[in-house]
Amino acid sequence: MSSALTIAEMEAAHRKRDRAYDGVFWLGVRTTGVFCRPSCAARKPKPVNVTYFSTPREALFAGYRPCKRCRPMAAPGNPPAWVERLLAEVDRNPDRRYSDAVLRGMHVDPARARRWFRGTHGMTFQAYCRSRRLGRALGQIRSGAPLDDVALGSGFESHSGFRDAFTRAFGGPPGSLRRTEALIAGWIETPLGPLVAVADGKHLVLLEFTERRMLEAQFATLRRLFRKAVVPGENAVLRRLRLELGEYFRGRRKEFTVPVEYPGSPFQKKVWNELRRVPYGATIAYEDLARRVRSPRAARAVGRSNGLNRIAILIPCHRVLNKGGGLGGYGGGLWRKQALLELERGGPARRRGIHAAVNARALQRHTRPDGLLSKAG
Repeated sequence: MSSALTIAEMEAAHRKRDRAYDGVFWLGVRTTGVFCRPSCAARKPKPVNVTYFSTPREALFAGYRPCKRCRPMAAPGNPPAWVERLLAEVDRNPDRRYSDAVLRGMHVDPARARRWFRGTHGMTFQAYCRSRRLGRALGQIRSGAPLDDVALGSGFESHSGFRDAFTRAFGGPPGSLRRTEALIAGWIETPLGPLVAVADGKHLVLLEFTERRMLEAQFATLRRLFRKAVVPGENAVLRRLRLELGEYFRGRRKEFTVPVEYPGSPFQKKVWNELRRVPYGATIAYEDLARRVRSPRAARAVGRSNGLNRIAILIPCHRVLNKGGGLGGYGGGLWRKQALLELERGGPARRRGIHAAVNARALQRHTRPDGLLSKAG
């Protein structure tokens, strides 16, 4: 095991179930013979019964088998097979009510579904389905469908239940919102874990890693800025983004053409505009960025604006470093920031695959846990 991480640091990450360390190290439990991710939700073993590994391969060769709960052998961006089956079923029947009994009939534990969706998407499975039904209902209403037909076909038990849920989501009763648009949220799997993307009909307005601690606040900010509800779905902007992000992570795209919109204060917009001018493969110090926005003494304010950036990767806040060249902070986790920089520099992430680069580089150049959790982006 690399000496870049101390036993105390790994024990603390495991105790807190800190997802920022997933892909940085793995741990084997002697009493059960399984190995896990640091974020595994299983009952915590005694520290004396834990062994740490740099890679899953080391754990396997030591005789440990993969944990069935946290699936440590799965690539970071791949959801479990049962989740893929569940999402496929929702896509086929989006207006169905998926009660606990229905889930059990599909051989899915309702509590497990709730935990996974809350941890990955910030909402329970039922909330995810309800949001999808309401988003479809809004589209049908705006297309001129009769309200009674929409209410009865949206999986709600009564007209009043539909009206109440619709009003809470969109800020008005169904009949008054025939011309209202919602912000559409989609989840995009990447080699660095899932991203949540939100777009209106023309622009991308949010792109964040799903476990970022500020994500719920960002959603609230979007609702306030755009005066629209956020509902799961798909549109042309998100489809284009999926394509371009795939090309980016394969090292085949250096610039994005997806249109973005990012309301903010005049100072914040100056910082974000300047960030977009930092070229692929390059980096900039906070102090230099402050000088570029003509506020040379405002490096801290620049850092705060950087941390409030709502559109990761496309507005490349990961390209900003400390004055001495240190990584600084990153809301999505420093291991992701390092991996993105390696990808853009054409380093190990390009040659061996980004997942391998995350494991190797995070072990070589890891910082303390308080750095990993910094919100300055």
